[in-house]
Amino acid sequence: MIRFHDVTMRYPEGGDALRAVDLHVPPGQMAFITGHSGAGKSTMLRLITLMERCSRGQVVVGGHNLSRIRTRHVPLYRRHLGVVFQDHRLLPEHTVFDNVALPLVAAGYRHGQVRRRVRAALDLVGLLGKERVRPVFLSGGEQQRVGIARAVVHRPLLLLADEPTGNLDPDLSRDTMALFGRFNQIGGTVLVATHDLALARAMPHRIITLSEGMIVDDTGADT
Repeated sequence: MIRFHDVTMRYPEGGDALRAVDLHVPPGQMAFITGHSGAGKSTMLRLITLMERCSRGQVVVGGHNLSRIRTRHVPLYRRHLGVVFQDHRLLPEHTVFDNVALPLVAAGYRHGQVRRRVRAALDLVGLLGKERVRPVFLSGGEQQRVGIARAVVHRPLLLLADEPTGNLDPDLSRDTMALFGRFNQIGGTVLVATHDLALARAMPHRIITLSEGMIVDDTGADT
């Protein structure tokens, strides 16, 4: 699903965020990327989502060499991804239903399909019954679950999460990771960037550790 071939990401003002990284995450695997702040975790996700392009090497996702995807085709490529952010990025003036439905509406799904998929996604995260609530009336954990529902509603091939538990307490953090595990169990590939190594170790999944832009440990790569 994901391959990094000798990938280096160099910023003119800040040196190398990634240095000669080789990585393979096969389809259907769930893996964590860990490391200290500035180790390169978020940079890897930005390269996968084509928010940035690597300075050297190749990033291949789902068989697509990202260096060959033209800028005008990036939105089409991103339709195959689901992304969860630390700060939720919900639209406060819209209801839970409308927030979750956004990827489907953008892709041109019919109303009946949108309703069915949104309800299924909300059921997955335990928020059925709150479709008409606006995010401001939800707790932080519930807002994060809305973000997860929005990320998986279009059934992406790959789910990415960048520090999704950074603003949550330990119990909510475990619940959030369990939701990613449920998506993985139904066949989705999941890649989570987190600084919480203890939380990652508590789950039976691969852990990729970065330091100064390099992979220094890779535990459970064959699971």
